[in-house]
Amino acid sequence: MNHIDYYFTVLSPWAFFGGKRFAQIADKHGVSVTFKPVDIGQLFTRTGGQLPKDRHPSRMEYRMQELKRWSKALDMPINLTPAHWPTNGAPASYAIIAAQSAGTGDVGVLVDALMRSIWMDEKDIAEDAVIKACLSEAGFDPSLADSGLLMGAETYARNTDDAVNAGVFGSPFYVCDDGEKFWGQDRLDLLDVHLADKD
Repeated sequence: MNHIDYYFTVLSPWAFFGGKRFAQIADKHGVSVTFKPVDIGQLFTRTGGQLPKDRHPSRMEYRMQELKRWSKALDMPINLTPAHWPTNGAPASYAIIAAQSAGTGDVGVLVDALMRSIWMDEKDIAEDAVIKACLSEAGFDPSLADSGLLMGAETYARNTDDAVNAGVFGSPFYVCDDGEKFWGQDRLDLLDVHLADKD
């Protein structure tokens, strides 16, 4: 079975745009996926990138245009200026890590629910109640939000190290087990073709 390491931040609108399509592609090709949430601030710093708040206004203007275009193209309405963004993505990332380890629900659904909370529902995913509601929606025990915090923190840091070592520099980023890498939800069609060639 082919495998993909999926690197992302829960704060990324681009990962939100690509989440369900990526799940469909992985399912279509029978690909296993390891969800690897990362500290995007650390990742940017270590790979020459910048957080949105530090980017030149022209880059941010173009980013906003692209968000509008992709929202329309994918028929995924989002709030372009969500009330709780940016926020602390670590607690939600720890919950994803704990859920993946527990293996009792659907991690993809959990990730989508967390991102939808930011980009559509105006909720703060740093809040325990929001995280627990998302865990329940995805078929996990909501108490996972309270357990494994140390393991979550260690894995979160390790995921970020793994990302740097794998040549990852943004979100979403898909690293295939044959070394092929795809950056951005706008490369999912190319990932689909690549996986089809391996079927």
